[in-house]
Amino acid sequence: MIDLHTHTTASDGRCSPASLAVRAAAAGVTVLGVTDHDTVGAADEAAAACASAGIDFVPGIEITAVSNSVDVHVLGYWLDVRSPALQTFLEEQRRRRVDRLREIVARLATFGIALDADALVQPALDDPSKAAGRPWVARALVAAGHVASTGMAFDQWLSRGRPAFVPRLAAAPKDVFARIHDAGGLASLAHPGLLRRDEWIAAFARDGIDAIEAYHPEHDASATGRYLDLARRYDLRVSGGSDFHGDPAHGAPDPGSVSLPREAYDRLQQQRRSA
Repeated sequence: MIDLHTHTTASDGRCSPASLAVRAAAAGVTVLGVTDHDTVGAADEAAAACASAGIDFVPGIEITAVSNSVDVHVLGYWLDVRSPALQTFLEEQRRRRVDRLREIVARLATFGIALDADALVQPALDDPSKAAGRPWVARALVAAGHVASTGMAFDQWLSRGRPAFVPRLAAAPKDVFARIHDAGGLASLAHPGLLRRDEWIAAFARDGIDAIEAYHPEHDASATGRYLDLARRYDLRVSGGSDFHGDPAHGAPDPGSVSLPREAYDRLQQQRRSA
């Protein structure tokens, strides 16, 4: 099994890099991509853990871009995690994440929901390689008894159009593709079925994206087929994975639950070698 989309405690996942590798090995995963949001902080630990578990490790990331006020998630693969330019860019991305969480907590307070913003963002301040995210707020809302689940937190408060939603400040997709390429990586559009902007894919292809994530837990067979067709139309490669977070409200329940076919993975590798 080949899973190129997983998350750890370096961003909004619940498993440490080491425990993720153990779970992946138990599930039969043979190739694992760790794609934390706006950070490569888990890369070294994940690489070592995968080596111990007999898993081929793919260094990755999921960078959030913004186009027309809409979040566009871009996966990066095989990038140089020590690229100084990439690290500088990601530091700014993570700083904006902390600021956004503080704004969300302030907005919740106007509705009588009091959360401790300092405590909430403290892990990201203690370890600047950690990327704060809305799931941190969702879990705090559950812990304080305001909602029954993280899914409910998003549905009632945190999703776009809900009372505590705060728009994100981030780079444009074209700039994110370039950042990934400059670090030696390949760029893939994450879960386009959730983006619901298929008409943008042609422009993304012109702007340099390398692949589309056709295989994802939120894509049914029809959606997967549609993105495979779009990949062929625009001469793009295909990526895929479980989007595993270790959180029942987010992504697949286990790493490897969604697997990228070997031939698609081989084509990604060929693209990497020819880039």
